[in-house]
Order: sequence, then structure tokens, then C-alpha cells
Amino acid sequence: MSLVTEFETEAHGAEAASEQSIEGRSQWQLTWRRLRRDKVAMICIVVIVLIALLAILAPVFASLTHHPPDVTFPNTGTTSAGLPVAPGTNGFLLGTDSVGRDLLVRILYGARISLFVGVVTTVIAALAGVTVGMVSGYFGGIVDAVLARFIDAVLAFPYVVLALALAAVIGPSLPVIIAVISFFSWAAISRIVRGQTLSLKEREYVEAARSIGAGPWRIMFIDILPNLLAPVLVLCTLAIPAAIVFEATLSFLGLGIQEPTASWGNILSAAENYYQEAWWFVVFPAVALLITTLAFNLLGDGIRDAMDPRTERIFAAGRKQRRGRGRSSTDTSAAPAPAAPGATASGQVAG
Repeated sequence: MSLVTEFETEAHGAEAASEQSIEGRSQWQLTWRRLRRDKVAMICIVVIVLIALLAILAPVFASLTHHPPDVTFPNTGTTSAGLPVAPGTNGFLLGTDSVGRDLLVRILYGARISLFVGVVTTVIAALAGVTVGMVSGYFGGIVDAVLARFIDAVLAFPYVVLALALAAVIGPSLPVIIAVISFFSWAAISRIVRGQTLSLKEREYVEAARSIGAGPWRIMFIDILPNLLAPVLVLCTLAIPAAIVFEATLSFLGLGIQEPTASWGNILSAAENYYQEAWWFVVFPAVALLITTLAFNLLGDGIRDAMDPRTERIFAAGRKQRRGRGRSSTDTSAAPAPAAPGATASGQVAG
């Protein structure tokens, strides 16, 4: 092999090594990298996935226990006084409710309703909020003034009053709940999107797209929308637990899911008269609601922190500090012990 060929091989190897060393990462790769270091967020992901699997497998639990969610068991599911049986009695792992139905099965079926309402309403609110927010922020002028005032009116409207009115006119049902929650969820997303759009439409790449003849709708959905996905994702993660609590509140008040369909809200509503005689009737559905909403909220906080570029510097500072502590402890343990006063180099005490 000639000397020139060797130099060319070494040059190509150096170029390949430099390309690998400076390989760029997208915003989503950096976000996932930071999120993986957040132990609380990763635990929340596991909890949410577990709750979703339990909700999906609710019919399997009902078939294994032979306790359908809407079937009462007056002989084995209630005591002689007509009260719910305690957990672990007669094959009811979490006890029964006021009419002798398996509480575990009904909580799992209630998770299906809560997660469905939370996800569907959040998707609807995100689509409506992003569209209205971008239109309001991009066009400005009279369009922005009208839409901004409409957003303020929606945020100021008492949602319980509207829910009461719709329940009285139409009747409480799942579509009514989805419509009410979606109507009051999109405005908060729209306000954030509007503010981001007002800032993004002044960027250089938007001006460049406008200068080459791109239309407003193309600029909004091709150039601006990808830069809105990060804050919208955080808002959606925080909107799901709010929708779950909203649905549970309406069902608790009798304005949401009606019996015999299981919902965490109507389970708690039926348990309010039994909190002294049957603690499990109140505690277990309340704990399920608490764990689900807390997991989504903590995950939303973790995603928000992971999307902040300053988080990388925080993690780097933490790693540097830990390495410094480890190096100082190693140096301390490796340092020789000080000689005794009056000792010579050979270890003997001077006379």
C-alpha cells in the first residue's frame, strides 16, 4: 500500500469519527434522553401503562371471578344486615358495593370510562384549541380580537351551570359529558397556542416562507404547527387528569355516567353513605382516582422539564458534582496516613 493510500484511509477514518462524534439530535430525542433520567416520570409512565392494561383487561377479570360488573350478589355480596362485605370475603377481593356487586370489577370498568373520557376530550380540545389559537394569533386584527374575547368568555363561564342545564334538557349521558368537558378544555390550550403563534409568526423562517409566496394556511400548518407540538403535548398531558376529575365530579353529582354503568364518580357517590360501615367502598375507588390523576400530573411536569433546554445543564451540573464528590473521596482514601509526632523515616521513635 502506498503512502498516499494510507493517508487517504486515515483521512476517511477521521472524517467518519468526526461525523459520529458531532451527530445531531432532534428535539424529541433530547426530550426522551432527559425524560429517561427522571425517575418519577418513568415510574408514572409505568403506572399509567399498568392502569390502561387493567382497564383493557377488565372483561378478563370479570370472567375469571365470574362477577359481571352489573350483576348483584345479594346472598354472598351483602351481609345479613344488607351491608357490603369486606375485602377477601366470598371471593370478592376488594369487597362489594351497597347492592352486592364486585367492587374490583366495577373499579376496573370505571377506569375504562375515565381513561376514555380523558383521552377523547383531550384530543378534541387539542384539535379545536390549536386551530383557533393559530388562526387568532396569525391573522391578528379583528379576527384576533373576536376569538380572544370568545376564549375569555369560555374560560369565565361556570361549567357546572352548563352541565346542569344540559342534563336537565337532554339528560345525563356519556356524549353530554364529552361535549361539556371538550367545550371547557379547548380554551386554555387555545390561549397558550395564540401566544406562541404571535411570537413564531415573526421568525425569519416564516418571513422566508411568506416571501416565496406561501399562503397563510400552509405557513400555519407546515411552518408554525411543528414548533407548537412541544407545549401542546405538555398541555394535553395535564388536561387528561383534569378531564378525569371533571367526569368523576359530574358523575358524583348525578350529571354524568348513570347506573348501572360503572364510573369512579358514581361509585363514590353511592359510597358516601357507607364510609363508616364499609371503608373499602370509599377508599379503593378514591385511591384509584388519586393514583391515576397524580401519575398524569407528575408525568406532565416531567415532560415539561424535559423539554426545557436548561434541564440538560442541570443534569450536567449534577453529574459533575457527583464525579467531584467521588474523586475527592477516592483521593482521601488513597492519601497516606500522617506520621506520628517524633517518628523517623524508618518508623522508629527518636530517642
